[in-house]
Amino acid sequence: MFKYIVDKDLELKMLDINHAEALYDLTDACRLYLRKWLPWVDDTKSVEDTKAFIEMTKKQFASNHGFQAGIWYKQNLAGVIGYHKVDWANKSTSIGYWLGKDYQGNGIMIRATKAFVEYALTELNLNRVEIRCAEKNYKSRAIPERLGFTNEGISRETEWLYDHYVNHVIYGMLASQWKGVRSIS
Repeated sequence: MFKYIVDKDLELKMLDINHAEALYDLTDACRLYLRKWLPWVDDTKSVEDTKAFIEMTKKQFASNHGFQAGIWYKQNLAGVIGYHKVDWANKSTSIGYWLGKDYQGNGIMIRATKAFVEYALTELNLNRVEIRCAEKNYKSRAIPERLGFTNEGISRETEWLYDHYVNHVIYGMLASQWKGVRSIS
């Protein structure tokens, strides 16, 4: 099981079934806020839906294709960060993340993402980490930009969000590049 202590206030740990109620409550409390950028929010209607998501992430981990971790801030579940899938043949992965509205503005996501990039490039020995963000989701885009990722371009109409498509900005970080920017906070 994955557990990563970022600092005295921030811990990342793999989601487990006993986190389902807290994760559902956080999702439900932030539903309107999250819905603007996340296509799965409307399909999360119950704790059972959240349990199904956690079970899926446990299968992802068991098959060695990455995992999802809860972001725990001052011992409260604040959000989720995860590797979408690890491509071992090409030594790459992509990271996705979200944070509950009440936890914004504390530097939580920049620290969590930095830890996940560090883990991918040093512990998993991957060569590339990618982050894709909706073009107009400026808060999400600020994370890879602050961490020194390279803006590699736009993928047009990549994601369907309820009633419209959104473009994604693609950010990439290479292991050789990370060594020069890892001190960023």
